[in-house]
Amino acid sequence: MNVANPDVAYEVSINPATLEEIGRLPLTTQEEFTTVFDRARDAQKIWAQTSYKERASYVLKMADYIRDNADELASIISQDNGKLKIDALNTEVIPSIMSCTWYAKNAPKVLKDELLPPASMMFFNKWSKRVFQPIGVLGIISPWNYPFSIPFGELVMGLMAGNAVVLKVAAQTPMVGEAIERVVKASGLPDGLFTHVVGSGSKVLSSMLENGADKIFFTGSTFAGKQVMKSCAEYLVPCSLELGGNDAMVVLEDAPIERAVNGGMWAAYQNAGQSCGGVKRVYVHEKVYDDFIKMAVAKTKALRHGNNGHDADMGSVTTEKQFQQLEKELQMALDNGAQIAAQSQAVGEQKGYFFPATLLTNVTSDMEFMQDEIFGPFMPVVKVRSEAEAIELANKSQYGLTASVWTRNNAHGKKVAKQLHAGAVTVNDHLYTHGLSNTEWGGPKESGIGRTHGALGLFEVAESKIVNWDILPTLSKNNAWWFPFDEASYKTMLKMTAYAKPRSAFEWIGLNLTVIPKVMKKMMSSWKVDNDR
Repeated sequence: MNVANPDVAYEVSINPATLEEIGRLPLTTQEEFTTVFDRARDAQKIWAQTSYKERASYVLKMADYIRDNADELASIISQDNGKLKIDALNTEVIPSIMSCTWYAKNAPKVLKDELLPPASMMFFNKWSKRVFQPIGVLGIISPWNYPFSIPFGELVMGLMAGNAVVLKVAAQTPMVGEAIERVVKASGLPDGLFTHVVGSGSKVLSSMLENGADKIFFTGSTFAGKQVMKSCAEYLVPCSLELGGNDAMVVLEDAPIERAVNGGMWAAYQNAGQSCGGVKRVYVHEKVYDDFIKMAVAKTKALRHGNNGHDADMGSVTTEKQFQQLEKELQMALDNGAQIAAQSQAVGEQKGYFFPATLLTNVTSDMEFMQDEIFGPFMPVVKVRSEAEAIELANKSQYGLTASVWTRNNAHGKKVAKQLHAGAVTVNDHLYTHGLSNTEWGGPKESGIGRTHGALGLFEVAESKIVNWDILPTLSKNNAWWFPFDEASYKTMLKMTAYAKPRSAFEWIGLNLTVIPKVMKKMMSSWKVDNDR
């Protein structure tokens, strides 16, 4: 633990599973922010000129460091966030290694120059190329629920596209930010291209915008995301927002019940339910409802929550405020008629913010509990009479991040998936696609704006530019629509409307013989001006 200097303000990290302080980092000052961005801009100008191969060499060294220090990094994430080490390893460490290898290999393919031939014979001489260039200095503000993998994936995308990155991790997990610093430093990345800053979210955002951040990436609540968008609008700075979710799990009458229960429980209870893409609402067909509930009750009771090394299944909630909020939300559900069907059992020391995995029945879709994003280990189950009812209820939400369909028929599952209003829909699984580097992440409605991960994520960290040229630069002295104008040029261009959308092949051939020669004549002719006039 760092020794505190009484003259310096710190961000303190408390292990939510033990309530012990595990470290503290000094807050970044306004003067330091100016220096950080000045250095980032200077470094980025040089970095933008490097090849994808050179950028990838640094990113792959980051993957080496994460792989070789996986146990240590999992421990840091676990202590800072409260999740179990195996949870940190599965959902943060391993996906981060895979993100390095995927973006190192695929960024050159996704962001390669693309030749665009003429879109019409009217512009036969006009050719274009789409090129992708870096945006500049990216500001990333990340949450506490996945403090390592969420910002790290965006960091790697940003660097591979040629940008510099300034990162602020959540105030509750500062030691993870320090760990990311070590990962980057181990790669030998040139100074200035990456900086981890420390401070409150709103103050850091203001400092980023005041110092010229070229784009902001924010992951967090919908309420906070709207504030970020307002702040960015004042500076006309673009932002990518990955916000809340109230994700539905649809269990059809032909679902493989054991897989549905096992997968649904993991997606609902994993990370103590603190996943924006986790299961938040479960709609089970009445024909399999009883079997589903019976199995889910037994397995929820068998789950263990606590700080007990490898003899636990679920860790703690990350903050005291979140723990208290979950207590209120559970009571709200019970007051509205919901019933606790089963809860996990406590193991080991219970000093921290441990909230039991809770299976809820007698839940209705009109409950406030079912309409809001509940960020905790709850699995509320609703019985439905038909597939159509399940789809209707699943779509009845202001959020649209993820959803899942459970069925023995993949073809039918994919048809249902297309009817669900969500950015990612999985068949017979849930949540894990955030760990797939090639699939974008994000959703419609109040779940945010923009996408991260995959090709679309790379497009978010790059600027597209069109370079257009004339293949007849010496022969062509003019364009048909350039000066000078007269009645004849108007009539020629009027006939060109039919050339743009001919009524028949015969008309098109006729225009080629009569109008195009006139157009070519103007293109090849000099514009002679009477200088004595």
